[in-house]
Order: sequence, then structure tokens, then C-alpha cells
Amino acid sequence: MFDKIEPYLYSVEKPGRYVGEEMGAVKKQIDEDTVRFLFAFPDIYDIGMSFVGMQILYGLLNEMDNVYCERTFAPWVDMEKLMRDRNIPLYSLETKTNASDFDILGFTLQYEMSYTNILNMLDLGNIPIESKDRDDSMPIVVAGGPCAFNPEPIWDIIDVFFIGDAEEVLPEFINLYKNSNKDNWNRDDFLIKAANIEGIYVPKFHDVKYNEDGTIKERIVDSRVPKVINKAMVKDLNESFYPESFIVPYVDIVHDRVSMEIFRGCTRGCRFCQAGMLYRPIRERTAETILKQSKILLENSGYEEISLSSLSTSDHSEIQFIIRELMDYCYERKIGLSLPSLRLDGFPADILEKINEVKKTNLTFAPEAGTQRLRDVINKGITEDDLITASREAFERGWSTVKLYFMMGLPSETMEDLEGIKTLSYKVKDLFFNMPKEERRGNLKINTSVSCFVPKPFTPFQWIAQDTIEIFEEKQNMLSKEIRDRKVSLSMHDPRTSVMEGVFARGDRKLSNVIKRAWKKGCRFDSWSHHFKYDIWMEAFKEEGIDTDFYTTRERGKDELFPWDFINAGVSKKFLYDEYEKSFNGDLTSDCRKGCKNCGIIEHYGKEVCNV
Repeated sequence: MFDKIEPYLYSVEKPGRYVGEEMGAVKKQIDEDTVRFLFAFPDIYDIGMSFVGMQILYGLLNEMDNVYCERTFAPWVDMEKLMRDRNIPLYSLETKTNASDFDILGFTLQYEMSYTNILNMLDLGNIPIESKDRDDSMPIVVAGGPCAFNPEPIWDIIDVFFIGDAEEVLPEFINLYKNSNKDNWNRDDFLIKAANIEGIYVPKFHDVKYNEDGTIKERIVDSRVPKVINKAMVKDLNESFYPESFIVPYVDIVHDRVSMEIFRGCTRGCRFCQAGMLYRPIRERTAETILKQSKILLENSGYEEISLSSLSTSDHSEIQFIIRELMDYCYERKIGLSLPSLRLDGFPADILEKINEVKKTNLTFAPEAGTQRLRDVINKGITEDDLITASREAFERGWSTVKLYFMMGLPSETMEDLEGIKTLSYKVKDLFFNMPKEERRGNLKINTSVSCFVPKPFTPFQWIAQDTIEIFEEKQNMLSKEIRDRKVSLSMHDPRTSVMEGVFARGDRKLSNVIKRAWKKGCRFDSWSHHFKYDIWMEAFKEEGIDTDFYTTRERGKDELFPWDFINAGVSKKFLYDEYEKSFNGDLTSDCRKGCKNCGIIEHYGKEVCNV
């Protein structure tokens, strides 16, 4: 099959995306007992290969006996045309096997705007779009990731959703599949048993009834499966699987480096942050484990950069020791060390200065809001002084380019809050030029990035109304007029994409037909601005009789039943609503490390899992 397409790869952008054979890719013997799993990333290779979750699951599955995990990615538009013109189906990189010949096809759901790519990949793989149309000869289509915490917009497309940490669920799921082959179960027999594994949701066994106003009236659940889906959770990261080698691509990818996850979860409690709520409680890898695994990964991969990843890297309890020890190792080997997700109030300037001796690190500071009042509303927990101090220390140590990240459309936002974005940006600029000329290094550039806020499930702001496109555009126009300085570069996100993201983030089952209709009309790669077809999406909503404002600009009532309320993510709805109410007055909730806030995690998973 691959022989039919190989001669034409020179005609597409980056042919290396489609050939496989990278260092670190796994080759295994295949026989009739092998369970074949195809990991599918619904975007291009360059992005998917930067996703550390894929490297973890790929390694985990290939460590299992009689299991072979391979990879596939969404082909770019030029490659898709070539495949369709020459009748080449979606295939795996490792063995060039048709997607439809696998036992299990697994998608990761990192972003709501990738849903049409999932449909497109299924279609390219000659796999029916809807679950009900797949027979026993077809792969079981599974999906996991953060968007799986509201799976309803694609409920009839995916057979099985993994809710929570997939590495906790996959081995049991795979072993169940092996048993199903031995005992000759049919598809429904398997799905019923799979639905009884903690962390697994099989939507075909759930039904939904709606009120006249479009809100959910009740869920009707098959008596053979659980009514509530508890998220799966790795309790001890030190004992969980982490790969000893990464697949090393031949082409440049977004994050071309080793990524070492140092902890999972967050204790800060920012009210806008879905990840901070979904991945509670915080679970740290020990310094010993991190250092050992980092060195093994670097030696096995040959990468010249390593990133210590987490939601807030500087919050690790042993971060100073980890960085010192790792820098000693990296410095003599000329390996760069990257520290993303740094807090302004925990900015390790002295450590970054040493890191800078090997490779200059980009600095991103995230005040999120322009005024202290609004930062208190969202429980950000940092001050203007934190930003000024961190910026000063960065400038004194040789940095001259800083990115400032803000959001617009946050609850209770005023024009004064928006003007604060300009004020902070200019204060950071002035800080640089107020330094003695002989102490300034480099050519100053402040990159101010402003995204449009999207309310997400399982956050205190899941009840609020999102700004309309028109309001976002009005705010963007104001900022564009206010920020006019050659040293301050302003970038803003397309509000149409953000509103669409908001629709699917809090959407229900009625949106599935819209997604299918939009895909049939040509929508795909919706997260790419030059491929996003807003007008086509609006046609699809209109033809399905769906008003997008129902999902975005509508304030929710306290007791409304949400599409995702059947999922227990650990954090209670009561805690989230209490935080929502506290936001009205800007009342702060302190870091979990300063005392338990009774969010619900301990009640559901026990005190021993909470490392605070």
C-alpha cells in the first residue's frame, strides 16, 4: 500500500511526516494473538509528536506482552488530497497498516476544535463515522484527554471514552479485550464489560432527556453500567510508567526536546483553569526519580534540550535541588534546560541565569488580568509587584524579550481592567529603559498576548456567560488603539474561534449532528486560522436548528444539570459553586499547601493521595 504513495511524497510539504522509521519507533512481531492499537493524534505530525502523553502511552502499550501500539496523525491538506486521489487509506507509520485493520483506534482530545479532524481521519481510514454503524470487524474507537471530561458533543462518534489518567485504565482495558477474543464476545458484550471499568464511559448505554428550554431534564442509564463515571487517577507517579526513550523525529516539530513531567495537578486554585481542577490532587515525582529518568531520556534520545513540565513547574517542593543537579549534568554536555509554567511569585532568576549560560530561555509571564481587582476575582494570587520584580531580575540578568499573557472576557471585566493590560505592558517596558544604559543588554521586545476567555466544565466559571464575538471585537479594537508602541507587540486570538470553542466546551449531544454536517461541508483543521470556516459552521448550526448563544452567552442557574454532571472529576460541584460565589467579591482562596480547602478530592480518593 505504501509503495503506491511513496513516489509522490516529494510533492507534499514535509514528506517526513508520513514515512515513520524514526529513532525510537518500536518494531514488534505480530501474530494472531497480538492486540493492535493505533494511537491517532487529530492534528499534524509536527504537533502530535510534541505531545508527551503520546510518548507515555506509546511506551506503556509497547511494554505489554502481545500488544503493539503504532501511530497515525491527521494528514495535512496536500497529503489528504493525494491520499483521496489515489485511494490510499489512513495508515500507521510503523507498519503502514490500514487504520481499519487495527483492533483499537485511540484518539487524544486535547482541543475542542479538532473534532472535525477526528471525523476526517475515520473517513480516510474507511471506518464508519458513527459508532452504531461499526460491526464486530471494525476497530473499537476510544478517546481520552481533557476534552473527554465533556464527551457529549461527540458521543455517537466515539465508542469508549477514558476519563482521567489513561495509563491507569489502558492495561485493564487491553486485558479485557484479550479476554473478549478468547471467549468470542460480540461488540456489545465487550462494551458492557468495559463500561464497568473505573474511568470508562460508553455513551451508547446512556440516554438524555431535555426540558422545553433545551436544558437537560435527566439522564437515563442502562442498569448494567454505572450511573456515575469516576475519573481514573494515577496515585503514585514514582511507580507509574514513564518511557526511557522518546521517538526522535526526522523533521522539526513544535517542541523538539525531551519533556520530563515532574508532577501532575496544581494546588493554586485559579478559577478559570480547567487543568488545575481536573488533575487534582497534586502528585509529585521525587527528585531522585526525576533526575534518573531525565538522564536516561537524554542519553537514549540524543536531544540537546530538556523541559521540566507541569502546570506550575516552580511549585515542585524540591525544584531548587532538581535544577541545580540537572544543570550540573546539562552544563558540561551543552544541553539546554527549559522551565515552562513558572509563577511570577516563584520566579527563580538566579537559577535561570545559570540556565542561560547554556541556552537562552524564552520568558513568559502570565498576569492573566490587567488589574489587581480582576486578578483577585480569578484567584490568580499574584500582584503587580510580582511582575515588576520578576521582570527586573530578568532584565538585570540579560533578558530583553518577555512575553506577557493576558485574557479578556473574564467575569466582571471592565474597561479599566482592559486598560490595565496596556498599563502593565508599558510599566515593564519603562522598567527596562529606566535601567542605566550600560546595564541594558539586547533590544527590548515586549510581546503582549491577549486571548479570549472560554468558560470550561469543572471550573468555578462553568456557570458564567461568555462574551459575544461583537463584545470581544469591541475590546480588541480598544486595545489595538491603546497599545501603539514599537517596543510592545500586541497579538490577540480570533474571537470567532474562541466562541466556537466555548460552544463545544459546554455543549451537549445535540451538537454531534452539527459537527458531522460541518465536516461534510469541508470543515477540518479548525484550530488553524487560515483553514477555519466560520461561515460554514454557522450554516451547519442554522441547518440543525441550533442557537450557539444557548451554549455561550447564557448564564447558568445554580441547579442546572450540566451535560458532564455524570462524571466525578474529584472536585465537588458544591466547591466549584462556592468558589464562583467568592469570585463576586474578589475573595481569595489560598494555596492548598497552606491547608485543605475541602474540594472533594480527599472524600473521593482518600487523604493518602493528596501530597499537601
